[in-house]
Amino acid sequence: MTTTFGQVIRTARVSIGYSQRELAKLVEIDFTYLSKLESDRSDYPPKEYLIQQLAHYLDLDRDELMCLTGRLPERYQDFLKQNYKAMPGLFRWLRRNPSYRNL
Repeated sequence: MTTTFGQVIRTARVSIGYSQRELAKLVEIDFTYLSKLESDRSDYPPKEYLIQQLAHYLDLDRDELMCLTGRLPERYQDFLKQNYKAMPGLFRWLRRNPSYRNL
């Protein structure tokens, strides 16, 4: 079973001892939105800034949280935009060199 963004932030929040209201205040969002995020019922993924804030206060890896929301960090988006012509070659190389996939 795949762990979701909501499960990760809820587990970390409870582990640290924050209430939903306390964490929501720290990251400057309404606690009802945090509740929706934790239950994976939000209509849209959180913005990158909010993910960074959650990662900071919950001591979580920012990039892993980003991936769990389906977002790609801006620095990777920029890289892909600048190098999109090389991507097919990269994917072919990765297919031929499976030991590099799990770095």
